[in-house]
Amino acid sequence: MRAVMQKSVGGPEVLEVVEAERPVPGAGEVLVRVHASAVNPVDVAVRAGAFPLLGEPPFGVGWDVSGVVEEAGEGARFAVGDEVFGMPLFPRAANAYAEYVAVPDGHLARKPASADHVHAAALPLAALTAWQGLVDAAGVGEGQRVLVHRAAGGVGHFAVQIAKARGAYVIALASEGKHEFVRGLGADEVIDYRAVDFTEAVRDVDVVLDSTSTSARSLTVLRPGGTLVTIMEHRDAGLAARTEAEGFRFAGISVVPDGAALAEIAALVDAGRIRPYVRDTFPLAEAGRAHELVGSGQALGKVVLTVV
Repeated sequence: MRAVMQKSVGGPEVLEVVEAERPVPGAGEVLVRVHASAVNPVDVAVRAGAFPLLGEPPFGVGWDVSGVVEEAGEGARFAVGDEVFGMPLFPRAANAYAEYVAVPDGHLARKPASADHVHAAALPLAALTAWQGLVDAAGVGEGQRVLVHRAAGGVGHFAVQIAKARGAYVIALASEGKHEFVRGLGADEVIDYRAVDFTEAVRDVDVVLDSTSTSARSLTVLRPGGTLVTIMEHRDAGLAARTEAEGFRFAGISVVPDGAALAEIAALVDAGRIRPYVRDTFPLAEAGRAHELVGSGQALGKVVLTVV
């Protein structure tokens, strides 16, 4: 099969399409014929060596997939021909930029019927991050006030929609040129974080979903007992201690595979409550160009590789 691998860390040019052995599914696993695979910021960081998640190369990055079950291992709950999507094996290597991926069936859900494979592939890692932060950790519900950082990005654009689907009032931070996009997602307020200090413009928030590396600033906008959900600083013990000392809840989020949550996300997609936005698609051979775009930090929504 064709797969994108790298022999060294570095720029996008280290990504190359190679011929690799097609994986064999074990018990409780399925072999997925990949139709599309999304590119996430974590992929870029691992490729560049900024986040040494997979050790030393050679390895293949990528975790988001949508495709069709080609083979089913013993005891697998999906059957040949099922359309599925998921985020296999994270944070271990999944080699998802490939024609075939062997996946534990618990890491998958049935693809949303209303979405094609490109848009389904855009969902797993980013939407699960938002879901595990807002729903699992913070329990966002009706009438709560939620602040979402980087609301036009991969995680952020799903966070806005998930919070709205659960009845929250959503305040979104995004640069001015992305305001129309974010309002279209359902945000109740949009603030240009470049022109306005959000710590002065926002008050009495129940939950902050913070994907920056300066999450401590978000504590100033929380109401007593509010929850700080942090992605970049999820292991910061000092931040956790400060958050709790000031009377707030700390929730550090590192996304994990969850087929059951993906099924709930798929139901919201089919109900029209979540719309994955795909900024661009690239063929597998142009994975480097996709990484350049994601690495620029300028892309709205998601960037996806098409495999079939």
